[in-house]
Amino acid sequence: MVITSLDNEKVKKYIKLKKKKYREEYGEFIVEGMHLVLEAFKSGIIIELIMEEKEAIPIPSPYVYVTQEIINKITTLDTPTNIMALCKKLPDRDIIGNKLLILDEVQDPGNLGTIIRSAKAFNIDTVILSENTVDLYNPKVLRATQGMLFHLNVIHRKIDKTLDIIKNKEIPIYGSGVDYGMDVCTLNKKDREKYALIVGNEGNGVRSSTFEKCDKKLYIKMNERVESLNVAVATSILLYELNK
Repeated sequence: MVITSLDNEKVKKYIKLKKKKYREEYGEFIVEGMHLVLEAFKSGIIIELIMEEKEAIPIPSPYVYVTQEIINKITTLDTPTNIMALCKKLPDRDIIGNKLLILDEVQDPGNLGTIIRSAKAFNIDTVILSENTVDLYNPKVLRATQGMLFHLNVIHRKIDKTLDIIKNKEIPIYGSGVDYGMDVCTLNKKDREKYALIVGNEGNGVRSSTFEKCDKKLYIKMNERVESLNVAVATSILLYELNK
């Protein structure tokens, strides 16, 4: 059976999930394309597959067939794919591990997605998103992560309380800056074994009140003509150095 009507209740819900408020209300979101669908399946969060008629995917999951017209209404892509999945949000878990990354009000979806992908690549245990960071389930974030958010502990917390918890765990807190502090390349092996790295907003960086709680301020040594780097690029470099 193929759903053909845009007035179908399932279809109405799929379309609503393009907006953050409905993703929060239902605790669900949609991924698009074979790669993200497969990564979501590996993490066990797929509720049902959404496919155009005659499409097939070797995943043992409930599925719904829809028309191309409906696919076009659900999609957030300029060139829609014919395979999607309705997924449940990841559970909110505790802080785990000794290598933590804290994002202080990162706003751009592409930046957040790229940072999460780098966090997985460089062995971060937990990524902590501040209360004003862009929605983790924004479609652009999902695509930029290339599915890595499904294989990483990503949680939402208030920064101030979280820093107090981290201090009680005796994990050193590093703040990232652009003008002064300690060159990340000069950190010794012990400094790289256990840490919480904080990176800030694209325009304002890490808040001064947050910096006050940091044990070290780190920067990336670079050409003096360059004032700063994109937050995703800078974070990736810092994590690469910390992973050495």
